Amino acid sequence: MHPMKALRQYQKVNSHAQISEASPHRLIQMLMEGGLDRMAQAKGAFARGDIATKGLMLGKAADIMIGLRDGIDKEKGSAEELERLDSLYEYMTNRLIEANLRNDMAIVDEVMGLLVTIKTGWDQIANTPIE
Repeated sequence: MHPMKALRQYQKVNSHAQISEASPHRLIQMLMEGGLDRMAQAKGAFARGDIATKGLMLGKAADIMIGLRDGIDKEKGSAEELERLDSLYEYMTNRLIEANLRNDMAIVDEVMGLLVTIKTGWDQIANTPIE
């Protein structure tokens, strides 16, 4: 077996194991990490002139934003806060589509910055003791 193929298979199995054992909070963290990773991959592909991969990775990042949006628990939190988060995810999705169409990596940087901000807050929730 080719070493890279074996590595990809291991990563796939490892990812499935992590997902099956993850809490709902951790799953959201994993989605955010995946979104950031796909955007970084898109930027790398664009820098190499690989426009097809850039488009694929931005499409996957947009799909992750849609997944995050769909995962908003409407039963928890204030309606106003949840609406703002929903709108932000929608904005980020639209910006990624625009970045892909315009080949504008500055837009990808903008979305990455927004997602890092959200993820930082989300990560802090995980470290907050329950009283």
